[in-house]
Amino acid sequence: MDSHWASDHLQAIRTLMERSALYRRALAPIMIVSGTCGTAGAILGHFLEVGPRFSLFWLGVGIVTLAAALFLVRKQALGEHEAFWSPPTRRVTTAVLPGFLVGLIVGLSDALRNGAAAWIVAPAWITIYGCALHAAAFFMQRGIKLFGWILILAGCGLLIVTPSMPGLQQAQATNYLMGFFFGVLHLAYGIYIYFTEQRRDEM
Repeated sequence: MDSHWASDHLQAIRTLMERSALYRRALAPIMIVSGTCGTAGAILGHFLEVGPRFSLFWLGVGIVTLAAALFLVRKQALGEHEAFWSPPTRRVTTAVLPGFLVGLIVGLSDALRNGAAAWIVAPAWITIYGCALHAAAFFMQRGIKLFGWILILAGCGLLIVTPSMPGLQQAQATNYLMGFFFGVLHLAYGIYIYFTEQRRDEM
């Protein structure tokens, strides 16, 4: 094994562990913004009645959300006088990238079929995203790992029960699922982190 590579790898992990509390604090605004985008997406999707355009619509929402999150990360990095594309950032990106890539392919595959499998895509996205968060949780506090597990279990449960529940296969029901898991749940988690970190700072 290359000693220089190993040294860089260990240093990146050490830095991530040392800054886990800082990243937890920085996660609150990211989760709140992501939850706001997800909730707004569900509301907009309700009025637009996206139907066959479900996957393309939510991929668009995901791109906007990701852009907003990256903007916040960059702003936080500048505020801490750190490089945006630092070794810790690269590690986290590497951890979530496989899941995000699979989610993109799943969405594009459904879009090519005019949204015929949207009721499967939503639970699949929830599960895949949970796996991505769980992978990133190696570099953060355990709360994000628990959040990832909640999404994984919920997504798997939906994959099991949805085929036998026609109501969950309706376009609007699928849209509401996205709004709840990628909107409301993220908002709740972001607000929880925000207030728990405030209490810690006051102690």
